[in-house]
Amino acid sequence: MKQIIKLTIITCAVTLALSGCSESTNSSSYTAPLTSSKAHVKELSTYSAETFFDTTSIMGSSFSPHGDKILVSSDESGIYSLYEVNAQTGGKTRLTDFTDSTYPIRYFPNDERVLFTKDTGGNERFHIYVRETDGTVKDLTPGDETRASFAGFTKNASQFFITSNQRDAKFMDLYRVNSKTYKVTPVYQNTLGLNVGAISPNGRFIALSKSNSNKDSDTFILDTYTKTLKPQLISKHHTPAQYSPETFSADNKYLYYSTDAKGEFSQVWRYDLASGEHSPALADDWDVSFIYFSTSGRYQVSGVNADASTKVTVIDTQTNKEIAMPKLPAGNLRGVSFSADEQSMAFYLNSDTAPSNLFVWQVGSNNAQQLTNTLSKKINQNDLVQSTIVRFKSFDGLEIPGVLYKPKQASSTNKVPALIWVHGGPGGQSRTGYSAMQQHLVNHGYAIFAVNNRGSSGYGKTFFHLDDKKHGTDDLQDIVYGKKHLQSLEWVDTDKIGIMGGSYGGFMTAAALAFEPEEFKVGINIFGVTNWVRTLNSIPPWWESFKKSLYDEMGDPATDGDRHRAISPLFHAKNIIKPLMVIQGANDPRVLQVESDELVAAVKANGVPVEYVLFDDEGHGFSKKENRITASNAYLKFLEQYLKAE
Repeated sequence: MKQIIKLTIITCAVTLALSGCSESTNSSSYTAPLTSSKAHVKELSTYSAETFFDTTSIMGSSFSPHGDKILVSSDESGIYSLYEVNAQTGGKTRLTDFTDSTYPIRYFPNDERVLFTKDTGGNERFHIYVRETDGTVKDLTPGDETRASFAGFTKNASQFFITSNQRDAKFMDLYRVNSKTYKVTPVYQNTLGLNVGAISPNGRFIALSKSNSNKDSDTFILDTYTKTLKPQLISKHHTPAQYSPETFSADNKYLYYSTDAKGEFSQVWRYDLASGEHSPALADDWDVSFIYFSTSGRYQVSGVNADASTKVTVIDTQTNKEIAMPKLPAGNLRGVSFSADEQSMAFYLNSDTAPSNLFVWQVGSNNAQQLTNTLSKKINQNDLVQSTIVRFKSFDGLEIPGVLYKPKQASSTNKVPALIWVHGGPGGQSRTGYSAMQQHLVNHGYAIFAVNNRGSSGYGKTFFHLDDKKHGTDDLQDIVYGKKHLQSLEWVDTDKIGIMGGSYGGFMTAAALAFEPEEFKVGINIFGVTNWVRTLNSIPPWWESFKKSLYDEMGDPATDGDRHRAISPLFHAKNIIKPLMVIQGANDPRVLQVESDELVAAVKANGVPVEYVLFDDEGHGFSKKENRITASNAYLKFLEQYLKAE
């Protein structure tokens, strides 16, 4: 569902294999495809799902205190586990061995203890853990119903902060944790439904945000040195706009926050904590996605969501100029971090044709060292496909963007079947970057057009809100017109076009089959909402702080129940006449298993072919490599039988 709050790296990691969140690049630069279509078919190798997922997904770039190791999470064992990577040799040492995936937070600033997080079976109740230097592990936030997140160390490293809903399942309170004893002390009891956005390095100032609607939010400053502990509003405005904390300056003087109050796209502004003055800090022709600083403040790292790709810039604040990076393989920078002495920089490179690889660079030197090679050795990178950004006109003339993958087998004399891919959300965005699942299908001759329908993020606030309370209608027509665009391409088999997507994209898939039953030949619904009446009445309790925003987006179940029923595919399943595949995690707290169970039963009653894959150890997204392989094999088998062979 569309969330105005920031999603953590954990959410992206868990849903990586099935959503549009993608991870990244390999040391070889992309080689342009051959021009002869016959040569394509002759020379192209196709690979199994097992080979594509032999590729390693990796994340995290926290340096150890001495800068000689980097903390990462890698799924090379089959699930995400913690490893420390030697910053000179790339050698890895495994640190965790759980049955559930573990995700890195960071090293302690002054020693090699490690903070990490994990949930249980995909239930999204993430806890904060510490791994001691002797390998023992302690859960700092116990409780079956507890959900917690890390909020940062103080600059002297004597304390760190966490948020937790242990007091009230609906709200995240702020706590201070002693770095030596792990004693937990309450800092701020959140009874107003605020979200912690940033904490100043000295621990004095807390930046909080509050979602007022899906178009409007506020930012507050809490000075913990005051007796009242009352948050002070710093974002007074009269026209609806989003205000969200980003980070504090290293000297504790300024808060940097993002806002779309000044135009279509989010900018970063700076608030002077002493004077109360606001001033512009960073703007672009696209959304500025994030900004943060190295420990001393010497380096500023920012990212811009430029037409479905993130463009990262690193500025030397002493010269106010972009640092000169060494020559690198093709790809986009991500996950930039600096060592404590700021002499070394770790980062990832990512592209459509290669997964994330970790690099380390001695700042100012001529070369960066690649520490990982994550693409399967069995895959020739030149067999993979680089996407193109495509735009088309929808039913009302609105221009709709999308990310198109053209199989190398495709030509005017060798037309290929195609799939419309719909991202999650609502309010998500299909983006460039490596996806083993998508490349697997493209490699086997299926075009994929990842349409960013109205309501997608990244294209301005007007575009973002065009689907408000119009879900399953106007946005669905964008998908239908995306199909029409595919049919205009000479290399697409116009009679063999299907639709697939995860989460909200799964809803759109089921909606397309139910409300536009003649448009698509098949549909693959990956943990998609099918009954909005139930879903909006069973959202996880920790979504309370942005429930109003969700209702502004989708409608309040107390007043919009009739519309929710009207757009829910389950209640119109009698219309589904084309083959359907449904994929579901039994532990999904967002889209309950019963949603998929009921849709499958209803469509089977129509005498329509239905394939159902249920994972009993997953939630809203599949973290286990074995399950991702099973799902991808199921997609391909289903498509070969019901789309390509028809």
